[in-house]
Amino acid sequence: MLELAGIIILGILAQWVAWKFKIPAILPLILIGLLVGPIAAEFFSSDGVTKLIDPIWIEPQLDNYGNPVLNEEGEPIMGRGLFPGESLFYFVSLAIGIILFEGGLTLKKGEIKNVGPVITKLITIGSLVTFFGGAIAAYYIFNLSWKMAFLFAALIIVTGPTVITPILRNIPLKKDVSAVLKWEGILIDPIGALVAVLVFEFISVDAGGEFTKTALIEFGKIVLFGFTFGFTFAHTLNFILNRKWVPHYLMNVFTLAVVLGLFVLSDAFAHESGLLAVVVMGMVMGNSNSPYLKDILYFKESLSVLLISILFILLAANINFEELMLIYNWNTVALFAIIVFLIRPIGVFLSTYDSNLKLNEKLFISWVGPRGIVAAGIASLFGLKLASKGVAGAEYITPLVFVIVLGTVLLNATTARLFARLVGVFLVKSDGILIVGASKVSRLLGHYLESNGRHVVLIDSNQSNIAKAKELDLEAINTNIYSDTLLDNIELNDVGYLMAMTGSSDINRYAISKFSKQFGENGSFRLVSPEEMSDPKNNPKEGLFSHTDDYNNLTDVTRKYPSIQEIEIEDKSHYDSLIDITNKDKDIIPLFIKDNEDELHILSSDSIEFEDISKGCKLVYLGKPFDVEEVAVEDD
Repeated sequence: MLELAGIIILGILAQWVAWKFKIPAILPLILIGLLVGPIAAEFFSSDGVTKLIDPIWIEPQLDNYGNPVLNEEGEPIMGRGLFPGESLFYFVSLAIGIILFEGGLTLKKGEIKNVGPVITKLITIGSLVTFFGGAIAAYYIFNLSWKMAFLFAALIIVTGPTVITPILRNIPLKKDVSAVLKWEGILIDPIGALVAVLVFEFISVDAGGEFTKTALIEFGKIVLFGFTFGFTFAHTLNFILNRKWVPHYLMNVFTLAVVLGLFVLSDAFAHESGLLAVVVMGMVMGNSNSPYLKDILYFKESLSVLLISILFILLAANINFEELMLIYNWNTVALFAIIVFLIRPIGVFLSTYDSNLKLNEKLFISWVGPRGIVAAGIASLFGLKLASKGVAGAEYITPLVFVIVLGTVLLNATTARLFARLVGVFLVKSDGILIVGASKVSRLLGHYLESNGRHVVLIDSNQSNIAKAKELDLEAINTNIYSDTLLDNIELNDVGYLMAMTGSSDINRYAISKFSKQFGENGSFRLVSPEEMSDPKNNPKEGLFSHTDDYNNLTDVTRKYPSIQEIEIEDKSHYDSLIDITNKDKDIIPLFIKDNEDELHILSSDSIEFEDISKGCKLVYLGKPFDVEEVAVEDD
């Protein structure tokens, strides 16, 4: 009981530490596992404090070379307790299966088409460079067999959003650079996992010798049953859910049961095909039009957090000190350096050849390539399975992959911000604008701002508004401001202005209080409420545009005059007279000041106090054109 409770408590604590300090969760998880496992076992005697997770709880027992201890019959000696017999294999296999299914759900064909040629090349050409380059390096540096070398290389293809996002979250970058790194991590996760699974299946069919005709037939069975069962189960589950044969409250756990059932059934028909089947099922479901996909994905993400928390402490603790000593040499340093400083840059520069990315942007993308949770998890599972079969070199797989994962995460987490400044991709000025609400008014403003060179993002929970915004080629995100997903969006790192423009005063105030620190460093604004509009003395500091115009007024003017106008300003007195006219005419609403360098400045509701006015500036406004004669009279 102590071991199981301790693993869960420490795992969730590690997740909290990662969230608090904005670091990848895999870092504290593996470090805690090593601390309570091999490190504690080495430095504390059995008479005093021993490691929390003793090998007897997570056997099979391993000898000094990482190979399983065999009994007189030649079978691995299994223990008792938390994971008796082969329970550890089963638990790790099922947990990795669920994690891979969740990863498969995130891969969508449409996203690959839309992310651009650079990202497509990164997940194809870049992966091939890593696969062959990593295999050659491992083969010659550690004298691994080609089978083990290619398995190692397949495992280090995977990066993943769980390690990329925390590292880049607080680094203001050009949108293109953030997008490349984000989408590479999302798309390569299931693709890299699929490659690793296929390589492992290929090795497993004939672990003891050459690939005979029988072995190749077995590999064909694995691929056939994996793809067939995965495809069939995905469509069957979609059919069941769409027919509403399962109540909504059972939908998520029913899906979990189907995934586990698929894993076991596929394995029964073709040994080791279960992982391939769940990856395929996830990919097929992720590309379906099921209305329940979002609910399933949310549940699987929550479940994956728990499983990952347990899994990585467990697996890191299962590494014995002798395994760590196998790679405690300069060969490991050489392999790490070749992967990080040679193979990754070659893959990136080949993938970005003839692209619009500049040299400094390519250098930064080359530098940031941390390996993720899927790599470490699958490596541990495959290492355990192959070691139990006595495959030569299998004992190197888990510690080597863990070193690459920990090393790349530590390197990028500590140096990415500094390196961004060094190569000149760090954004000194965050002038992007986040507009909360994608109504017709917001879309009109967003289109104007985009046409004047500003990065604009609209968010709304109304899917129709989002669709209309995208029809105007505006960047729009369908999300609820009460969720935390927006705070993790690394593509919004260049946003420095916040404009809350919904029809709800409460939502506008909440948006300011929640997002102003992260997205409103240069200014946070919201529309005035009807109560504030009726009382000029109650003009809020963050009021947007005009203290005499709320959401309803903006909507009415947009309906009558759906265009944004500009009028040149002669001097400060001319500007004051224009503002005075807007206060009297409800069909003219001031929005921005465009200075002599065509930079736009958002007007607050106290816009008359805008002092930095000179000849050549322009007042940008919504509504009917100014009456030139009226302006002249006011000037007189």
